[in-house]
Amino acid sequence: VQLQASGGGLVQAGGSLRLSCTASRRPYSSYSMAWFRQAPGNERQYVASISWGGGNSRYGDSVKGRFTISTDRIQNTLYLQMDTLKPEDTAVYYCAARVGSPYIYTSREWQHWGQGTLVTVSS
Repeated sequence: VQLQASGGGLVQAGGSLRLSCTASRRPYSSYSMAWFRQAPGNERQYVASISWGGGNSRYGDSVKGRFTISTDRIQNTLYLQMDTLKPEDTAVYYCAARVGSPYIYTSREWQHWGQGTLVTVSS
């Protein structure tokens, strides 16, 4: 499955953005979806994941309570609603897909990747 991420941009601290990730075809029900992010000089960091069918969502500690991951199975789209943004959320955000459990937090275990979308949060 091919993934295309969009929705990044420049926002002030405390603001909100919603990222989208559209799949080229409907993922099978066995798929899980995730968002990762990578800031300059840092490794790719887990943000959140979810089963394609919905539910079973998990979040990284740094975004818990501020970000919400969801899927729209009619539109074949994954979303990441980001609220109360902080400057440390600045990064390139990538969507990813894998067959199997969403409870996998290392990037190398995810098989399919979107191209990334840049989020910049100004202080």
